[in-house]
Amino acid sequence: MTDDELKQLQQSYTKLKEETGRSPAYFYDALFRHAPELRKLFREDLEGQGMKFMTTLGVIIARLNDESAVAPQFQQLGKTHASLGVLTDHFAPMEEALIDTLRHALGKEMTLELETLWRSAFKEISVKMIERGEIPGH
Repeated sequence: MTDDELKQLQQSYTKLKEETGRSPAYFYDALFRHAPELRKLFREDLEGQGMKFMTTLGVIIARLNDESAVAPQFQQLGKTHASLGVLTDHFAPMEEALIDTLRHALGKEMTLELETLWRSAFKEISVKMIERGEIPGH
């Protein structure tokens, strides 16, 4: 990812975080619309979980091009998700939920180019979490 692309992600993340501060469970509401069967994997405190998700996403986006800085986080996130029963198939609805959340938060600022950047970043993050956390397939 180029420095300019990373900067675009970081700027849109700032707006995303502001908006999700007003409705922190939006991502999970979107996720359960895409994959209602995943609801059983999550505790009741979706607002707290939503804030934690946004914070973790921000840390990763801030250092996405610095592999050594985020490698331990990918491993920890992957292992945690695997221990909770998350499978590789679950990442597709998570990606769609993130895109829905970005569209909701950014409105017209969520261009096709920005969506493509976010999808690329999500795939990169997902692959690293799956590999390092040894997340099983279906």
